Order: sequence, then C-alpha cells, then structure tokens
Amino acid sequence: MVLSRTANRMPAARPVARGLVALTLAAGLSVPLATVTTAAPTTTATQSIDGLDAVFNFRDIGGLTTGDGRTVKPGLVYRSGDLQHLSDAGAEAMVGAGITNVVDLRTDQERADGPNRIPEGVRSVDADVVAGIQGGAMREPQPLNSALGVTDVTAGSTQLEQERFGLVGEAMLFPAMPNLESANEAYATMFREILDADGATLVHCTAGKDRTGWGMAVLQTTLGVPRDQVYADFLATNEAFGHDAAFDSWLDAAFNAVDRIYGSFDDYLADGIGLTDGEIDQLKDKLLA
Repeated sequence: MVLSRTANRMPAARPVARGLVALTLAAGLSVPLATVTTAAPTTTATQSIDGLDAVFNFRDIGGLTTGDGRTVKPGLVYRSGDLQHLSDAGAEAMVGAGITNVVDLRTDQERADGPNRIPEGVRSVDADVVAGIQGGAMREPQPLNSALGVTDVTAGSTQLEQERFGLVGEAMLFPAMPNLESANEAYATMFREILDADGATLVHCTAGKDRTGWGMAVLQTTLGVPRDQVYADFLATNEAFGHDAAFDSWLDAAFNAVDRIYGSFDDYLADGIGLTDGEIDQLKDKLLA
C-alpha cells in the first residue's frame, strides 16, 4: 500500500488551535494558559474497522435512527482524529472499507505539524474550521458570542469550575463555530464531499472531538437524528479519551448560538452553511435506509 504525506514535516505533538486562546481572552476571562491546551490522548478508541487501531477516536456514525424511523447507513461516513499515525495495515483497511474521501478540518499549522498519511487514490480535502477565528468574518460580534457562550458552556454556573466547564479554550470554540464564516465554509465542504463521494467519507480534525464533533452533530441533525442520539454520539468521544473530555453543555452552547444567530437550525443550514433543500434531500437519500 502506497501512502502519501499531506505535508513534508515529521509528526509532532498535537497542538490546540492557536486561535482558541485569543477567543477565550476575548470573552474577558482570566484563564491560566494550562487550561486551554489539549493533552495528547492516552487511550485508544474502540475501533469499528480492524487495522485502524492507530487512528484515534475512529468510528462509524451508521446505525443511528431518525425521528421518522429510518436508519443512518453504516459504512458511508466515519469520524476520527488525524491520520498522521496511520499504519500500512490501517491504510489497507481504509481502502478495504471503501473510504474514498477524507475531509481534514484542521488548521494549516496542525497539518504541517502532523501531516496525514493518505492511501494512494484517496481524495483529501482541507477545510479549516477556525481559519477566521482571529479577525475573520463573523455573524455576531465576537465579544457578544463569547460572553453568551460562557453562560451556555458552564450551564449557567457563575463558577468556572474545571469539572463542569471543561477545557476553556475548547469549550469556547462551540458557540464560535456557528458564528464563523470559515466554519460555515468548512462544513459546506464537508457536506458536499459526502454528497459527491463515490465511496465513504472520513471526517476528522486533531482528536475527532470538537470540530469533528460539531460537524457530526450538524450532519446527524440534518438527517433527522433526535438530539438524544446526537449527544450520545458526541459524548462517546469520552470513551476514546478514557475520561471526560467532552461535555453536553458544549453542544448546548453551539445549538443555542445557532438559534440566536440564525433563528432556527434549518435557517443555519440554508443561510449559514448554504445547503439547498435539494442537497439535503440528496443527502438523506444517500445516507438513510
């Protein structure tokens, strides 16, 4: 199996997106720097394909059910952390599973520090969710977005307790993602890659938790998956980490930002991400049974 690197540098420690620090500080918080960095995962996720044990937090979103009784088809959309440690056996397993498209939601710096190993013949597309987090176009003023987001991610608590608030920089990314035009563009790319793929699509960021987590929540909600299943899939990431690394209040913050900025989830899809009704119907036809 021939693999290619999507960058020319050797793998390095996984960094958190640098813009998260600036975003957190924009909310007027005084936060120790240690709380906005991401420790490298220390456990492996339960794998749904043999041979992909080196790919962190890898899983198939198939099997979820929709409110109208349909089921998300297995083997068409996968989610994971990055592919910098993909083995030859993992590459063969990817190809054997029919994965033809990869959507990389990481920053340019993350891709340079930890270049993916992509099997020959697999299409890889870059879609940087946080490209605009420092000075990019936004739908509502960043200080307002951050201030309201703090209330959401802390579930209304006035105390920024680590066990409830989680990692501050990561938590504050969730209300920001529906607000960032760069995120809208990245998720539009994700949707259209899934639609256009001849086979299955793998969507990933660094740990498959935040940017991938929101992207999968948006995809699942678009398909009609009820919120309880959306949240359960999001929180399944904690099994990969071996501890609480994702919190339901983070998704609350993102969905609340959607309602506040766009008025409804449907309007977010249409006016933010730019999906047409026809594309949504095609997506359901492709991914639901």
